[in-house]
Amino acid sequence: MFENKFIPVENVLIRKEIKETPFACDLRKCKGACCTLESEFGAPLLIEEISEIQNVLPSVKSLLSKEHWKEIQQSGFYEKKDGELMTRAINNRACVFVYFEKDIAKCSLEKIYFEGKSKFRKPISCHLFPIRISDFGGEILRYEKFSECTPALENGKGLNTTIADFCSDALIRKYGKNWYKKLKEFNG
Repeated sequence: MFENKFIPVENVLIRKEIKETPFACDLRKCKGACCTLESEFGAPLLIEEISEIQNVLPSVKSLLSKEHWKEIQQSGFYEKKDGELMTRAINNRACVFVYFEKDIAKCSLEKIYFEGKSKFRKPISCHLFPIRISDFGGEILRYEKFSECTPALENGKGLNTTIADFCSDALIRKYGKNWYKKLKEFNG
């Protein structure tokens, strides 16, 4: 049963659905829903990401709405909930770092990264999405399903792209090229 659902790569277990499920974001259809899912909080953060984000705050200011920037100025961009660090959410919906291009929600941290103004792309939890990491005495990667991502499933089928393919940059960022190669080569 265990072997039928997981792929072991070094010290990480990956649910097979990550390698098998078609997936490729289609922003024209989902409108960046992952950045605006209804929730009291935004994205999970690692402690080492806090200083990275603090360093780039001046660069994202011009992209953010007055409401989002005011929240950051008054309350900060993150909070701790049940021992976990999370970005703040505006109105239980949008991550505090969201900006809009027309009607599509996008990440201001990622925009300045692609503009060459930062070496920090975005929180690894966002970069890996729709993959989530659980820790049960070791990391387990799982696919977190949201109805808002239905267009990504359809797009992935059309492009013959799986979650593992779509998240390759993030998986390599987190675990390295050799680790990712082992995941791709796994047959079982």
